[in-house]
Amino acid sequence: MLTLFHSPKSRSTSIVTLLVELDVLDEVQIRQVGIPRFDGSGGRDPANPHPEGKVPYLVNGNDHIRERGAIMLYLTDLFPEGGMGPLPGDPKRGEYLSWLFWYQGVFEPVAVLQFAGLKHPVIEATFRDYDTVLARLDEILSKQTWLLGDKFSAADLLVAGPFMFFGDDMRRSSTISDWVGRVQSRPSISQAAAFDD
Repeated sequence: MLTLFHSPKSRSTSIVTLLVELDVLDEVQIRQVGIPRFDGSGGRDPANPHPEGKVPYLVNGNDHIRERGAIMLYLTDLFPEGGMGPLPGDPKRGEYLSWLFWYQGVFEPVAVLQFAGLKHPVIEATFRDYDTVLARLDEILSKQTWLLGDKFSAADLLVAGPFMFFGDDMRRSSTISDWVGRVQSRPSISQAAAFDD
C-alpha cells in the first residue's frame, strides 16, 4: 500500500490536497510524523524514513519518492483517472513538467530568499529575482485561468502553495492573487485543512 509520511500544516499538506483531488485519499496510508519547523519548534522524528527528516515522503513498496514536484508527478501518473496531470503523449505534458520543475528549481528558492530578505547577484543570475518570477506567472495567468490553460492541475496546486502559506507576506500582482483565490476556493483545500486539524 502507498504510504505518505506527513506532518500537518506543512509542505506535505499539498500532497494530501492532491490525494483528495485524485479521489484516492482512502488508498493511501498516511503516517503522521514530526518535523523541525522554521520557527524552531518540532524536531526530527525517528519514525520518519526521509533521509533528511522532512516531509512529504512517499513510499510505494521499494519505491521511495521525495520532493513535492516528484511526488505530484508520481501520483498524477499513478492515478491518471484523476485528471490532475497530463500523461506522456499529451500535448500539455511538457508544460506540466516544466511548471513542476520550475517550481522546485526556481520559484521555491527565490520565494524563500525573498521571504528571508536575502539578495545577491549570484543568486539572481542563477535562479532569477522575485520580480522576474512574478512577471512569468503574470504573463501566463493574464491569458488563461490556470497554468495549463482552462484545466486545473497539480502544477497549480504546487506553484500556488507559497502564496497560500505565507499569505500577504508574499508580494504578488492582482492577477496572481485572483489565481491563488481560485486555487484556495477548491473544496480539496478545505478538506485537506480539515484532515490536518
